[in-house]
Amino acid sequence: MPTPLPTKPQKIEHFIFAVFEEDVADMIAALKPAHAGFLQARGFTGKSGNLVVLPSGLGSNEMGGMWAWFGLGARKAFNPLTFRALPTQLPKGTWKLKVEADLDLHAIHVAWGLGSYSFGTYKASSKPVEARLDDGDLTQTEREEIALEVLAHDRVRDLVNTPANDMGPPQIEAAARAIAKAHGADIGVIAGELLKQSYPAVYAVGKAAAPENAPRLIEIAWKPAKPRGVPPVVCLVGKGVAFDTGGLNIKTAGMGLMKKDMGGAAHVLALAEWIMASQLNVDLHVLIPAVENAISGNAMRPGDVLHTRAGLTVEVGNTDAEGRLILADALTRAAELEPALTIDFATLTGAARVALGPDVIPFYCDDEEVVRQLEIASIAQFDPLWRMPLWAGYNDALDSDIADLKNDPSAWAQAGSVTAALFLQRFAPKSGAWVHLDVFAWNPRGRAGAPVGAEAQALRAVYALIRAY
Repeated sequence: MPTPLPTKPQKIEHFIFAVFEEDVADMIAALKPAHAGFLQARGFTGKSGNLVVLPSGLGSNEMGGMWAWFGLGARKAFNPLTFRALPTQLPKGTWKLKVEADLDLHAIHVAWGLGSYSFGTYKASSKPVEARLDDGDLTQTEREEIALEVLAHDRVRDLVNTPANDMGPPQIEAAARAIAKAHGADIGVIAGELLKQSYPAVYAVGKAAAPENAPRLIEIAWKPAKPRGVPPVVCLVGKGVAFDTGGLNIKTAGMGLMKKDMGGAAHVLALAEWIMASQLNVDLHVLIPAVENAISGNAMRPGDVLHTRAGLTVEVGNTDAEGRLILADALTRAAELEPALTIDFATLTGAARVALGPDVIPFYCDDEEVVRQLEIASIAQFDPLWRMPLWAGYNDALDSDIADLKNDPSAWAQAGSVTAALFLQRFAPKSGAWVHLDVFAWNPRGRAGAPVGAEAQALRAVYALIRAY
């Protein structure tokens, strides 16, 4: 049943009464006639996201503030991320939540934090969200954990929302250096010597960019201050294509969104920052090949054969399938570290969106225990993931007549996200589990608390997996 209305003046300015659909009738029956009539006139049903704010003239100011009723939908289908919609819809001030005691307050406060995000770097009239959720019901440790979780998601969105003229390979490097410095991590960057240091595929994809946007391989290494035993080696690999024209196979549609093609790099940087700030017991390595897939006289061409760090050769059938090429070198470097767990994030294929849309993230993994843990984490964290098959029957689609494999699979295979994962599997570490996530990193439609623009995806589920590893 809903929490009763407060009977005494409260310290907090405003109150939110969160109500399940099943409880709306009883709740309305217990209200003053004026309040009940207002809610009924506004059609409050308790449907998920349904919001009614009571004007002060109807008596809500008797506690010095305002009242709002918020619908949680059916109890069996409750998702705490519903609270993400509130910060941008409520008047400014501090709001006290009145909700059933058994609901997950951590998840609700995280949702509020996610819904409070705004990106106003380039708008003169931008102002922050001013509705705050009272956190007096949390411990200091809980507040700190929630703040780190929200920061990770905001970090992804800030990096991805920033346009490519301000977020090229050097700016990705700068962000990595700042995060590494803040947490005492080691960082190394290979730029002018990619061929000498054996990252030929990273070089080939990025060599057509202007000198200031030269390709580079970024590597961060970190261990906790007080490790327990021998921490497992965990590698995070992120695709860092700062902008993707498609190369000589120039994109005919969708190029305007290609500032988000470094979304994989943004995800692993944010996840690494969260891991380091939380002092998780892992030996962490972050690998980011940062490039711009540009067009110039020395751009890689369809038909070129590239060498890779792994020693395999790749025929370039399509210069717009560049992400898997730079990831090949980075995954090979990860394999040299003999990790217990490797996770890569990449905005890799449009086929993933055709299969599962923008919100549900496909992941690939052939370690059944890791799959089970990640699926459980996905459900527990309300972070939608869906396992896709590493279907060996499509491996032949990667065969090349003149090289070890090709980067554009034969059309008969059709399953573009699957064949991209199979390509990466050729280079992935064999020493432990490998997970590939084909993320979108974008909201294509605007909703309260989730505006059109960059989105962090799968972070909560993957963090839970690593925390328990």
